[in-house]
Amino acid sequence: MRIAVFGANGPTGRLLTGQALAAGHQVAAITRQPAAFPLRHDRLEVVGADVLDPAAVDAAVAERDAVLSTLGVPAGKEPITTYSQGVANIVAAMTRHRVRRLAVVSSSGVDPHPYSDGGFLFNRVVLPYVTRVLGKTMYDDMRRMEEVVRASDLDWTILRPSGLYHLPSVTDYTVVEGHADGRFTSRNDLAASMLALLDDDRYVRTAVGVITTAGNPTLLQWIRREALAKS
Repeated sequence: MRIAVFGANGPTGRLLTGQALAAGHQVAAITRQPAAFPLRHDRLEVVGADVLDPAAVDAAVAERDAVLSTLGVPAGKEPITTYSQGVANIVAAMTRHRVRRLAVVSSSGVDPHPYSDGGFLFNRVVLPYVTRVLGKTMYDDMRRMEEVVRASDLDWTILRPSGLYHLPSVTDYTVVEGHADGRFTSRNDLAASMLALLDDDRYVRTAVGVITTAGNPTLLQWIRREALAKS
């Protein structure tokens, strides 16, 4: 299959690209910094394009069979439009070129729920602060992105992982329609779940939660490894 990966130079995008190549697909890795992309393969095309440039997106989408978006931007107080505007450009290009299958990474933070294993600190302090204060503009734009996707007539799936972190390999992750009761998702599992959608029609036109069920960090470990590492 000929796959276009937007956000390919991010942590999840690189894993997704590698997994797709290992599975035998032809991959177009789309990034604003093609010279910095670390992977090389005879079935890999590294495309320099800004997702906010409609003409560049149109050219990148042409002649693909599916589009996978792992777009990501840091949380901050300033307004964010990358998710919604970028995916609007992707949807327009896919519609124009009659490419049907779309999967986009969103977040469980767009529709936060208390977690059964979260405890008071996580559910009453950390989760509200992250979703309503620290990441408010990011989650607002993810919600706009989801609206754009849902309004299209494409064969779309929205993936909502929880707190992302690194594991060296794919695990026995879980995908459920709607909210998944788990606080963490490894990037390798998220990438694998996106790739699996290409051969699975169960979640077409559906939002799914993706969680890792083994090897998860504690909250403090996650903060040290992920949240503090980005600051």
